[in-house]
Amino acid sequence: MTGQGERATEPDWWTRLYAEDHPDAGHGATHDSLDDRFNSAARAVRSPNIVAQRTPSPRRPDTEPAPTRRPAADHPARDAGERGAMSTKDDVPQRDAGSGNTEALDTDAADGTAPDASTPPEPTPAGDGGTGDATPASQPPAAPPPDEATPGVSRPAPPPRSPARSEPERRAAEAKFVGERPPTYEAEPTTLPEADPEGLEDVVADTELEGAQYGALTVRAASLRGDSARFRGRARHEALLTVRFGAGDDALLLLAIAGAGRAGPVGQRPARDACRAIARAVGRSHARLLTDLRAGDRSALGAGLGRLTSHSMGRLRSRAGTLRLAPEEYPADLRCLVLPVDPRCRTRVFFGVGPGGLFLLRDGAWADQEPRPADPPPGDAGPAAHPPFRFRTCVARPGDTLLMASPGLAEPLRTEPEFAAELAARWTDGPVPGLAAFLTDVHLRVEGHADDRTAVTVWEA
Repeated sequence: MTGQGERATEPDWWTRLYAEDHPDAGHGATHDSLDDRFNSAARAVRSPNIVAQRTPSPRRPDTEPAPTRRPAADHPARDAGERGAMSTKDDVPQRDAGSGNTEALDTDAADGTAPDASTPPEPTPAGDGGTGDATPASQPPAAPPPDEATPGVSRPAPPPRSPARSEPERRAAEAKFVGERPPTYEAEPTTLPEADPEGLEDVVADTELEGAQYGALTVRAASLRGDSARFRGRARHEALLTVRFGAGDDALLLLAIAGAGRAGPVGQRPARDACRAIARAVGRSHARLLTDLRAGDRSALGAGLGRLTSHSMGRLRSRAGTLRLAPEEYPADLRCLVLPVDPRCRTRVFFGVGPGGLFLLRDGAWADQEPRPADPPPGDAGPAAHPPFRFRTCVARPGDTLLMASPGLAEPLRTEPEFAAELAARWTDGPVPGLAAFLTDVHLRVEGHADDRTAVTVWEA
């Protein structure tokens, strides 16, 4: 506390310190740094043992130029001998707080200006231990700790940590194609289909995805645009519809997929109309269908679903006439699964018209379950159901996986053994895939098969 008493006896020392004619005032108080002011104050109170601790200057507004350290020549009170006797932290480069290296201060420049940022700093003494002694020039600078960055030196970044992957992430990281080389087209969408401002109701999303679970019954469904259509900017011509009629154990699921001609003038519209037409028909008759399912009356189911399919296809032809199109210009293939939610009834029913596939995955192996077409169609369907009606029932077992697919997925499953084996491996043993993982599985690519793909898969626990 003696310093305060000594300073009190000095007449107006703050005035002398900041007077413009004082040697330490330099070019004005607004141009020197906080360190200069501190050292000048130390000399004014005759306290040579006081050493300025270098602290970062407060940030100034962007509109005010930053202060520039002046060379020692701007301080006439400091001759060479005085500077040599007062080697302190103010004369030694300050260590960067986040680095084990040192940087040369801007006073190292001969003209007193800041060094060029593009020029790497010269190695400088690391005398930062508070002793005031500079490290000899022959001594190399202190090496930075291994966990600290060195300014101006590129160091390889540590490899990222690999957290444990969840099941969907693991599936998504698996092979995205089979065969010796990838398919010709890009794996992701490129060109959007051209839209008509007066027909925006016909805009079709690239991908549809759906899922549900009822007790031991798990459903996954997806419809995605083929690689060829994505490349050429054509809309997806296949449609998907999954609906539930009724509630509780009296509920009935209808899973429908449909495909329209790729070269047709109306795009996906016939496929959507076919799905909606069969859904209306099944929904109105779901109570009777559920009775036949619980009774296991295969004949009644075939006749009833055959009539519903025929009527739905008839509505499609009527729609073509309304649009002034020939029936062949408004085509649609239709394939459906009917599933009771009641856990006591494990009968599964497939029906429809047109190409595609029905497959059963059991014990790691695929079995083609596509039924032969009925000729003539059952009931009073007559020639209206064209192409021929297909119908099949089966009793599900725990562990079964039933797949209903459009031609874009059914064809490689039948003709590409590696593709069939990879899909079987993904869906055998292990949890049922989530929606994202299921979409990745359906998109498993193989050269020569670039059409739209629509699939409905049912897992039995």
